[in-house]
Amino acid sequence: MELNHALYTTRAMRRVRPEPIPEPDIAAILDAAVRAPSGGNSQNWRFLTVIDPDVRSRLAPLYREAFAILQKTVYKDAWARVQQVGDQSAMAVQKSSAWLAENFEKVPLWLFAYSRNDPSGASIYPAVWSAMLAARGRGIGSCLTTILGFFRSAATAAVLEVPVDKGWTLNASVSFGYPLGKWGVAARKPVEEVTYADRWGTPVNWKSEPLRFD
Repeated sequence: MELNHALYTTRAMRRVRPEPIPEPDIAAILDAAVRAPSGGNSQNWRFLTVIDPDVRSRLAPLYREAFAILQKTVYKDAWARVQQVGDQSAMAVQKSSAWLAENFEKVPLWLFAYSRNDPSGASIYPAVWSAMLAARGRGIGSCLTTILGFFRSAATAAVLEVPVDKGWTLNASVSFGYPLGKWGVAARKPVEEVTYADRWGTPVNWKSEPLRFD
């Protein structure tokens, strides 16, 4: 797949089929991940792939608990406003997020990204994004979520037998699967509306020309 096509169309694909992902593709996705930049070339990361139905079933209640906490706290007011104004785009995101929580154990592959001595995530997140791009190149959808790390970190580590006493921290949980929906370019504000030149508030003197993929 052409690079720009992958960059423009790799978006959160939460709804996926339960069809297993071939091991060679999983290996290729992770091999792309470890080629990402790493601060000081420390490569202080560990990746845990979960395809075992039993493990997924044990993690699913934890994810649903974390999702419920998120809805009652961080997103409570935001979702209320979305419902009030009838923002269809935001409502679609809410619905697909709920689908992922309800169907956690049906997702064929979960990737758990752990790091050590990387408090900013500057090394681990480029690796995760590379994994997601590599998956896109193989027609596999993905979605990055952090709620297990925020709300059920210890319980998740217990299920996965992670030695947290060694300093390993869960930075991201990423779902992978063949999407039920269609690929497409996500709608975004024009670049010139969110970019300044040299100083905060100074507009750039150019306009972006988004690529199209028909």
